[in-house]
Amino acid sequence: MEKDAKIYIAGHRGLVGSAILKNLQARGYTNFVTRTHNELDLTNTHAVERFFALEKPAYVFLAAAKVGGIVANNTYRADFIYENLMIQNNVIHQSYVHGVIKMMFLGSTCIYPKNCPQPMREEYLLSDTLEFTNEPYAIAKIAGIKMCESYNLQYGTNFISVMPTNLYGPNDNFDLEKSHVLPALIRKIHLGKALENNDWEAIRKDFDHLPIEGVNGSEEKDVMASILDKYGIQKKSDGVHLEIWGTGKPMREFLWSEDMADACVFLMENRDFSDCYEKGATEIRNTHVNIGTGEDISIKDLAQIIKDTIGFKGTLYFNTNKPDGTLKKLTDSSKLHGLGWNHQVDLKSGVSRVYDWYTQ
Repeated sequence: MEKDAKIYIAGHRGLVGSAILKNLQARGYTNFVTRTHNELDLTNTHAVERFFALEKPAYVFLAAAKVGGIVANNTYRADFIYENLMIQNNVIHQSYVHGVIKMMFLGSTCIYPKNCPQPMREEYLLSDTLEFTNEPYAIAKIAGIKMCESYNLQYGTNFISVMPTNLYGPNDNFDLEKSHVLPALIRKIHLGKALENNDWEAIRKDFDHLPIEGVNGSEEKDVMASILDKYGIQKKSDGVHLEIWGTGKPMREFLWSEDMADACVFLMENRDFSDCYEKGATEIRNTHVNIGTGEDISIKDLAQIIKDTIGFKGTLYFNTNKPDGTLKKLTDSSKLHGLGWNHQVDLKSGVSRVYDWYTQ
């Protein structure tokens, strides 16, 4: 990519897009075009068409998506499949229509089957049944991969698909109703520590920054306490108890968002669609690239790392009546490593960094 080429980052204010923008700026790229959701609704076909006709970006990072944790995915199933399909259909098609040189589509490793062999290799896509709780989101992302492959094969475009593992970092979503497990645990344990210290000023500050179910820091203590109780943060005679869904046994892999961004920019600078499959293949499929660490940890051990980082002294309670989701999800990133990239930030350092970011 040329340093002054126009680059469009869809979703530039989110966890993924903001990390990509920061990485590109650090590398000396200067010509960015961005739009907030209020400025450009990516589910609106005509609006996206007008945007591409006006701006004519040379490179596109498609990091915009409707995302959430297990509760949100299972509750808002129609929203997740509709909005994600519309976003990617519009951006991918207009990238073709307006001659984008290279585009990157970002998905998630939830595209793999529920009982996928471990670690998950790219060729395991569509080999078995998906996890039910996030099936609509996963199907949308699979459609995006196949759309990129199909446009490349029919029209000669250069669209790359990458599937990052579970991400965390600056600008993550800490909404307890909709966030993923790591940021949700950070916020819950942060609030748990404040509650055990009887630090209602810290609790009010947190509620003011990000209200929970419309409740902010101006409410009475009992109102905020009832919200904390609803989300499993309870003060009892022997200290604060903090509920975590499931058994704590599921294994998950976590990647620092800025490492993910570095991998994305590395691929955009150094690799093309033709590098993502074996030459001479009669059937070209599974051309997406996994982005991960190759290391996983149980939810229980993750919670303990966060507890130690924050300094919470209360009790972690695992509610086994709640769903675990997939028991193991470990990414095989050997394709990416073979292309020349490896991650840098370990989990303990990353948790400390993102907690500092959250509290600041």
